Amino acid sequence: MDSTASDKSIIALDAWLQTPAGAYVRAWEQACLDELTADIFGFNAIQIGLPQIDALAANRMPHKWKAATRSRSAEQLALAQAGKQIAVALDFADLPFASQSLDLVVLPHVLEFAAEPHQVLREVERVLIPEGQVIICGFNPASLWGVRQGLGRLTRSPYLPAAGEFISMPRMKDWLKLLNLGVSRSHFGCYAPPFRSAHWINRFHFMEPAGTRWWPYVGAVYMVHAIKRVKGMNIIGPAWNRKSATAPQAVPATNRKQE
Repeated sequence: MDSTASDKSIIALDAWLQTPAGAYVRAWEQACLDELTADIFGFNAIQIGLPQIDALAANRMPHKWKAATRSRSAEQLALAQAGKQIAVALDFADLPFASQSLDLVVLPHVLEFAAEPHQVLREVERVLIPEGQVIICGFNPASLWGVRQGLGRLTRSPYLPAAGEFISMPRMKDWLKLLNLGVSRSHFGCYAPPFRSAHWINRFHFMEPAGTRWWPYVGAVYMVHAIKRVKGMNIIGPAWNRKSATAPQAVPATNRKQE
């Protein structure tokens, strides 16, 4: 997939996200990202792709950016009016950031529409500081939506954008493991069948709590939260902890031996 095809794929995703099913996915992902990012601390965070969601809305880092694959003046104006800092990365496979400079990277549906998903992940690992964190959103091929997508390709009426190469959760974990990105948490959501109308999606809202409890791995969408591990590096606690652990204990005056 060349860069032009990748741009067309992302445009197709942009259009799909405006459908009732897309709104359903956006609502679930926004709520999940708010919960995951609220307690991630540091200085620099970036969201790459999917500007329809504010993945860093609940995060409290002082420096937060959104990156897009191409310049979109209307989008940039809306972000500027909202007080957001904007960074435009024309090529996600070659991020314009120094190595070990970011505390958090969020990739909502980037890898499945990227021309070189492995290279994008390698770049993310490069720019993350040790113990830096990455959150990845993706469509789950092992779901009702994945089955519907497979049938739709045969009948030339796909439910999701046709150009997406959807990545299973086990495969994603393997990719992350190879880069020393240890998975901390994973979440699945959007258990309603692949309907096209908001009416039918809403009627099956009861499947959200049921799916989370009874069949948690077949949600239409997943989210993976991973941490960059550096071999041979140990996190050292505050100096006062070490001092208190090694300092000799004073003997109570009442226990001192009388001469």
